[in-house]
Amino acid sequence: MRWTDNHCHLEPDTLSDVVARAAAAGVERMIDVGTDLATSRAAVAKANADDRVWATVGVHPHEARHGIEGIEDLLGSDRVVAVGECGLDYHYNHSSPADQQAVFAAQIEMAHRHEMPLVIHSREAWDDTFAVLDEHRAPDRTVFHCFTGGVDEARSALDRGAMLSFSGIVSFPSADDVREAAALCPLDRLLVETDSPYLAPVPRRGRPNSPANLPLVGEALALAKNLAPEVVAERTWVNAAEFYRLDP
Repeated sequence: MRWTDNHCHLEPDTLSDVVARAAAAGVERMIDVGTDLATSRAAVAKANADDRVWATVGVHPHEARHGIEGIEDLLGSDRVVAVGECGLDYHYNHSSPADQQAVFAAQIEMAHRHEMPLVIHSREAWDDTFAVLDEHRAPDRTVFHCFTGGVDEARSALDRGAMLSFSGIVSFPSADDVREAAALCPLDRLLVETDSPYLAPVPRRGRPNSPANLPLVGEALALAKNLAPEVVAERTWVNAAEFYRLDP
């Protein structure tokens, strides 16, 4: 099986080791995600350093108070495959809802200008996330990363043409609603991720996560969908290639 980790945060100091361990586990492609200007620049540098890594550039809702200056300048690199992660997170409100919404809208428009995919982070903000998307129109290629909603939120995202990406949460015993959303999600709208170093899947909860754990996430996702892991691996591999316009 070959896998694409749709969303991870790689440390530059351990990049070679992490990528090598991932490849040994069958994780042959990784999308390294920026959350502000510094991490976006670093993601581009890591993607330039290893051809198994691609970068996204964007401003996470936590960082929205700092604005998005400089992000668009990074879109000229052929190693950058998406705008984000961006969106709304009302759990901590490190940035005000107004700042979050303004910066989210600006990144939606940026994705439109450059005809690029959009990577969305939404936590405890579903209604406003969909409202901003509706106002500015979801890009043709949009993904809700680390999907944490249930069936209703899944349907709302799918109705807007989005992909759903599932993390290790799909393996957590308490996450029945996420598994129900995964079961609902059509195979051609499905992606899989680690969100490492966060959200290590069962049986590795409580430890730092790594792209090498992606097959465990894939197995839990396959179980939720009553499919063989091989089917999930191959379909999400193809989906990621089409979504990010990577070589097959």
